[in-house]
Amino acid sequence: MIRDARVLRTDFVPREVEHRDHEVTHLSGVLRPLTDGEPADTVIVTGPTGTGKTCVTRFVGERLREETLDVAFQYVNCWRHYTFFRCAYAVLDGMNETMDVHRQSTPRDELLARLEEYDGPPRVLVLDEVDQLEDLSLLYDLHSMPRFALVLIANREAELFGRIGERMTSRLRGSERIRFEKYTLDQLVAVLEARARSGLAEDAVGAAELERIADAAAGDARVAISVLRSAARRADREGNDRITAEVVEAAIPDAREAVHRENLENLTRHQEILYDVVEDAGEIAPGALYERYEGRVDDAKADRTVRNYMQKMAHYDLIEIEGSTRDRVYRHPDRG
Repeated sequence: MIRDARVLRTDFVPREVEHRDHEVTHLSGVLRPLTDGEPADTVIVTGPTGTGKTCVTRFVGERLREETLDVAFQYVNCWRHYTFFRCAYAVLDGMNETMDVHRQSTPRDELLARLEEYDGPPRVLVLDEVDQLEDLSLLYDLHSMPRFALVLIANREAELFGRIGERMTSRLRGSERIRFEKYTLDQLVAVLEARARSGLAEDAVGAAELERIADAAAGDARVAISVLRSAARRADREGNDRITAEVVEAAIPDAREAVHRENLENLTRHQEILYDVVEDAGEIAPGALYERYEGRVDDAKADRTVRNYMQKMAHYDLIEIEGSTRDRVYRHPDRG
């Protein structure tokens, strides 16, 4: 049944993207000056999880590399590279400039000097989950280096701007904005149809089953593709040549749990501890959360940083936030 398992991965970049023509055209247009040796504007890409932000950005980057030899493209996930050093190191590593960089002893100024000395082709630098960076001053440094064209991906612009200083805010105010909205049911069905055509045997899944998957995913392509993959695997194991309605229903909770586990694995140490506090309590107010968190670590982050962490986890459905600032509570969701 499964002809190409790669297509059923959530991080697979297809040859064509469904229902994101406007976003592809916009981003391609902003980066187009690079092909003529001119600088490109910084781009801020925002939207909920599972709306195609990363897929479209990488799609445009691959097309750009196909069209010209004089533009480099690099992707860095700031959820994994969340400190100043880790992110700067990842950028340098993509340029093969880390031969004598020592993780414990290389000064910050030396990392910046190496970035400033880069004299290769113009480089599109995608910083995904950029609001995960603990030290956003790196954005100011990279923004000032003319060889880099920044594409900054975050869930919400307000949360990103809420953490950066006035100097950086003034620089980013003129950036291009591309906002991604959740997929509609029909759009998500089209995304799944394209994946099924490329990754599964002909007639392996019907329209009704794809619509049920799209409905269960509630506009999140990442969840939808995960359900399709889980259903295909289950049908394959059972020796079926078609994904039935029963297989889809069984696959939905499995896929949701797999996405949940993957999100948990991406958490930083401090986020893991905060998640554990909420999970243990079931429901907890911000003050009590911070007190218990502070009791479990020796290097507690500032209250504002903790609030940002909680917002980030809420975006990925790891926790729920209810109430206004005064009566806010954090809850561990029932994943059912």
